[in-house]
Amino acid sequence: MSQEILIGKLAVLLATLDDKEVLHFQSQLKDVEFCTGKVGAMNMEKVIAAVETAAKRENIIAEHLYRENHALYHTILEALEGITRGQFAIGDMKRTVGLRFAIIKGKPYTNKNEGEWIAVAFYGTIGAPVKGLEHEVVGLGINHV
Repeated sequence: MSQEILIGKLAVLLATLDDKEVLHFQSQLKDVEFCTGKVGAMNMEKVIAAVETAAKRENIIAEHLYRENHALYHTILEALEGITRGQFAIGDMKRTVGLRFAIIKGKPYTNKNEGEWIAVAFYGTIGAPVKGLEHEVVGLGINHV
């Protein structure tokens, strides 16, 4: 029997690590598809677009499959809810974000009939658009594909 893969935990871990630190976790990533990226914005749409673009560019999701795009979109929104404390606004509320993100797609259950799931994690800062007035944030979303 294989061990369950904790895609949420891996996504949060990847989002918090720099590229050099990620090398120590390569063995845990062998059974999943993943990518990481960065985004800074005062616009929620730019954050969503950055994650969607990375997922498509790195072939985590297929651009022509609606179900994968739909699952990713809702996963991003769920993760952003944690970042914005349930208030889906950044620039409108005079705040900005600087985020690292990680996307992981895999089969987290020992019963492979449960199918693929996708996780998106954000880690970084949010705050007034004044350097030094930000604070740390983390957000995680997980959905079935």
